[in-house]
Amino acid sequence: MIPCSHIKAKGAPDNTPLFVHLEQVMIVAEKIAQAKGMDVSIARAGALLHDIGKASPVFQAQLNGIRPKRFFRHEIASLLFLSLFDSHIHPQLIEMVVGHHKSIKTPNNSAAKGILDLEDSCDDSFEVHAEKWDEWMPAAVEILNGFGIAAKAISLEEASSNYQVALDYCCDVVKQQGYSKWKGLLMGADHFASALGNKTSEQASRIFKTPNLAFFDRKHPLFPLSLKESDSAKPHTLVVASTGAGKTDFLFRRCKGRVFYTLPFQASINAMYKRVKRDLESTNHDLDIRLLHSSSQIVVSGASIEEKTIQGHIGSSIKILTPHQIASIAFGLQGFEATIADLEGCDVILDEIHTYSGVTQSIVFKIVQVLKHLNCRIHIGTATMPTALYAQIIEVLGAENVLEVKLSADELNAFDRHVVHKIGEWSNAYTEIAKAIAESKKVLVVCNKVKNAQAQYTYFKEQYPSIPIVLLHSRFKRSDREQKEKLLLGLNDDGRPNGNFNTSTDACIVVSTQVVEVSLDISFDIMVTETAPLDALIQRFGRINRRRTEATIGKYMPVFVIQPPEKESDCKPYKQDDLASSYEVLPSGEVLKEIDLQAKIDTVFPSVDLLNIEQHSVFKQDGKWRIDFLTHRNKSILFELLEIDSVACIVEDDEIAYREADYEARVGMEIPAKFNYGFKSLRQSQYGSKPFLVPNRAYSSELGLDMSLVKSENYSTFEFL
Repeated sequence: MIPCSHIKAKGAPDNTPLFVHLEQVMIVAEKIAQAKGMDVSIARAGALLHDIGKASPVFQAQLNGIRPKRFFRHEIASLLFLSLFDSHIHPQLIEMVVGHHKSIKTPNNSAAKGILDLEDSCDDSFEVHAEKWDEWMPAAVEILNGFGIAAKAISLEEASSNYQVALDYCCDVVKQQGYSKWKGLLMGADHFASALGNKTSEQASRIFKTPNLAFFDRKHPLFPLSLKESDSAKPHTLVVASTGAGKTDFLFRRCKGRVFYTLPFQASINAMYKRVKRDLESTNHDLDIRLLHSSSQIVVSGASIEEKTIQGHIGSSIKILTPHQIASIAFGLQGFEATIADLEGCDVILDEIHTYSGVTQSIVFKIVQVLKHLNCRIHIGTATMPTALYAQIIEVLGAENVLEVKLSADELNAFDRHVVHKIGEWSNAYTEIAKAIAESKKVLVVCNKVKNAQAQYTYFKEQYPSIPIVLLHSRFKRSDREQKEKLLLGLNDDGRPNGNFNTSTDACIVVSTQVVEVSLDISFDIMVTETAPLDALIQRFGRINRRRTEATIGKYMPVFVIQPPEKESDCKPYKQDDLASSYEVLPSGEVLKEIDLQAKIDTVFPSVDLLNIEQHSVFKQDGKWRIDFLTHRNKSILFELLEIDSVACIVEDDEIAYREADYEARVGMEIPAKFNYGFKSLRQSQYGSKPFLVPNRAYSSELGLDMSLVKSENYSTFEFL
């Protein structure tokens, strides 16, 4: 029998009883504590205390849509029961409870009030949170008794004393700098249990397990990195090798514990997730491998914008993600403590680092600093790293701590596979594509902007109505993009060729953006691409003539590079100078020699253009944390400068389904997008990752999201549901 089953922790559609939610969070908190070497009994106590304030009738009314007249925070109400636990663990309990949703102190323009804000702004904060105390305190005590806690009735005076203890502690620690591991533990447990609900206990049994990576010990003479020794006492790795040389396998072979595998900000991580899951299935029973998209939760309130990095469920054996989530640690964004709890001491693979801007260079460099501080083993793989950045990373990690691996001249020569042709404009490209189609070739077209990719796809559909054509970019519903990637890869669920696109023997066309540059294991016959920075171009070229067999070694296939625009505004998201110098160093009508690539990269990127991001970062070069204890930052340089899809959208017709769906189904409905201030005029769901609602007519499963149609006047309906 569930004690006080009528008291809920969550409203519709879950209607989870408070007792059940506390039990679920307790299960995960204990697992985290065991894995992190923290006191399990304290973790258990914090889990049971953190939401007990939800027993308040004020909160229960909120679940039914009745807003309180005054600011009410259930976690503050939870602290009124602090004296039910030994006083020597009060500091840890306060840290777990008081800030698991909000900073204890927020900027002046923030609508999210923490305990110190409320104390400063009103004289009766305690009274607000203790309202109708005699009515609901007994129910809260009964729930805690259900967990074996010898809880007793608490007088209003004792509750007031508990509030003052918590308030005094917060007033003291906010003057200090750093972060709370206990807060990170509770946030990780609460997020896990909230997302998984009734599946919590089953899923929690799988977390914090080391994966068996024996699969990656495979060797093949055509993949030189598979033949190189990976055993070394040095904790870190830096591999420079051609695309297709086996970097991914080598980096995984270097891992000894749980693995965070990252790809560039704009990468297609879905395909890598499926690839790793398929590769390890035979050697890992019920492997806990997860995919963490780069979307953030952006909450718009008046003129205030808050970025909240969505943390994936804590403790997975392998997590596939972009660097955005790891970078959130350095900038102190909400939830960064939970990311630290998940990440600390793990193996982290930074694969195919892109360095085409000072922003990405700076953030990659800062990520390396943070990971080293958190005792992570860092494994970096790249085909395109400038020597200047390489030297900086070696300096941070220490040469004595890094296993450095590079291909020999003979090995590099075996990866010559492209003849580069410079062409002036798209009309020249159309001629080459027509020839390729007539010869039953597979054509890959890469554009720098979604809008241009959509336009080129429409053109090719009109020109070649009988030829299979697919469009791939970042602005699709994730479920639609997953289907398109599956179609592009040309493999069935068992990983066998099915004759679509990549495994086709007939003519076909794929039109894409930067998402095709890494992780998609495809091999096409001809490429037409707009000029991008050289490191990005090399990654794109790696999708042509990629398949390595005895028959393909020494064979060359064409890549056609369109001259960059002359106007800076037409070059976005890249810089015109980077495009011009990249185009200049490319050969024309000649084989692109792998052995010459490093010199060309260093010509385009002669120095490390590190921005001064120290003022924005809470983790400093000296290894110190400069952030007030139990607080977080609302926004960062990441949010303002990175060209990433940082928010999620859904079409208006999905609003009801999204509200009622589980976590996985919600993710499938979401459309990633780059935040712009035009979103402030859009409706925004209050569920899941709080996606913005875009008009139905702005989206199609064929073309994806058309940003020009994302306007409030294009809605089909005008009221919230």
